[in-house]
Amino acid sequence: MRIAFTKMHGLGNDFVVLDGRAELIPALTSAQAAALADRHTGIGCDQLIVLEPSQAADFRMRIFNADGGEVEACGNAARAVGLLHGRPARIETSGGLIATSPSDSSVSVDMGVPRFDWEQIPLAYPMDTHPMPLAWEELVRPIGVNVGNPHAVFFIDDCDAVDLARLGPMIETDPVFPERINVNVATVVDRSRIRLRVWERGAGETRACGTGACATTVAAIRRGLADSPVTVALPGGALVIAWGQDDRIVMTGPAAESFRGSFDPADYGIAQ
Repeated sequence: MRIAFTKMHGLGNDFVVLDGRAELIPALTSAQAAALADRHTGIGCDQLIVLEPSQAADFRMRIFNADGGEVEACGNAARAVGLLHGRPARIETSGGLIATSPSDSSVSVDMGVPRFDWEQIPLAYPMDTHPMPLAWEELVRPIGVNVGNPHAVFFIDDCDAVDLARLGPMIETDPVFPERINVNVATVVDRSRIRLRVWERGAGETRACGTGACATTVAAIRRGLADSPVTVALPGGALVIAWGQDDRIVMTGPAAESFRGSFDPADYGIAQ
């Protein structure tokens, strides 16, 4: 028996979605998730998404990075899944409940309330998170924000000049971040526009990161550099992020379906 999948993307951040809401998807190991995500020998994606029934929401979304590690949240995946669902939905994630609302040209996602305390990032020991008294070469004093998953946001003059392929994994795996960290390098263009690149833990630099855009917008507003709403330009395209008086973050942007297919679970050692 083959397992169906849908290949989707949000601004080039791509996903393989396995829909187990009606038909049970076999439990996947980290190695099997990584094998499906492999771009040379698998289907290929930045994240593997598994949809499951939920008693707390319309359904549950599980997220596996390309290295097979399961993570709490993914804004771009939420938009893709919102598009796939086709109507407003409340979605359970490991990072908390989110809500999606699709329209003709985009999908809006209520990403919830950001968290800032050092235990909530989390960090290995107590420190101020606005900013953190830390530095890695030219990247200094990041702001810590958890938007369902952990982010360190660096504001610099030119985000395109950063050697993110070298510094990203160095910061991601620093022992100060016991659950690793997503690394954001941002340049404020004006009070309503930000340029951003993101090194995602377990996936590397991606064309877009929805939670990174949310974390960076919140950090910029808290620092007095921007006003809501903010257009965040990533290599794959732009997202609009609003952070209102109710403290909730709303992300709006496009998502698309690329193609559908199926695979033999035995090819990946998945037991039926």
